[in-house]
Amino acid sequence: MGELLKHRPVLVTAGLALGLTVAVTVALWAGLSGVWLVWPWLVCWLFAVNLFTVATYGLDKWLAKRDGWRIPEVTLFLLAFVGGSPGAFLAMRVFRHKTVKGTFRIVFWLIVALQVALLVWAAKIMWTKPLAA
Repeated sequence: MGELLKHRPVLVTAGLALGLTVAVTVALWAGLSGVWLVWPWLVCWLFAVNLFTVATYGLDKWLAKRDGWRIPEVTLFLLAFVGGSPGAFLAMRVFRHKTVKGTFRIVFWLIVALQVALLVWAAKIMWTKPLAA
């Protein structure tokens, strides 16, 4: 895995974080609900992805202090993009990580703006065409 990590760090870090997120999502869903509806899955996903986003940002900050290998920014952005933006924001504040780097903050806030736009669009669709009960 060390060689793969050296040559494909985004693939390894993002794959590991997303794989763990999926595993925790399934475990939470099975333990809490087990019902095949969108909302339980979504809640479990958002909990898991935000948990791993905070952990990944924290790990990257810890690695940064040791001047060693780092988690690629693409992985951090991907976690925020797939629903972990609240966890990313929390981690940025708690760990004081990636708060000074301007380009990182710009991309992060663009991701948040896109997510807000998607939420508004989804709410508009649900408002005009409510889901069947």
